[in-house]
Amino acid sequence: MHQETPVPGITVDGTGLLCVTLLLRLRKEIDGAEPGTLVHVIATDPAAPLDLPAWCHLTGHTYLGPVADSANRPVYALRLSADARPTRPNAPWHTGQHR
Repeated sequence: MHQETPVPGITVDGTGLLCVTLLLRLRKEIDGAEPGTLVHVIATDPAAPLDLPAWCHLTGHTYLGPVADSANRPVYALRLSADARPTRPNAPWHTGQHR
């Protein structure tokens, strides 16, 4: 029996984006979202399977891994954390506020 993938609260389409640009878009899209929100990220960058879990570890969000997609796109899931650490506006790999 096929297990249904839960419907995400937010979907970020990063098709064709390099991971740094994707993470900037992801950060903008989740800004203000409720903790616990399920987020699906469509990511074609070959580094995404490494970069997304690393970014989640850095920020404190929960990386849930790849999910099935009806259109056969590479989709990864994460759950937003209430106590996530912010990243700088133009530097998704650096925590803390930009001065």
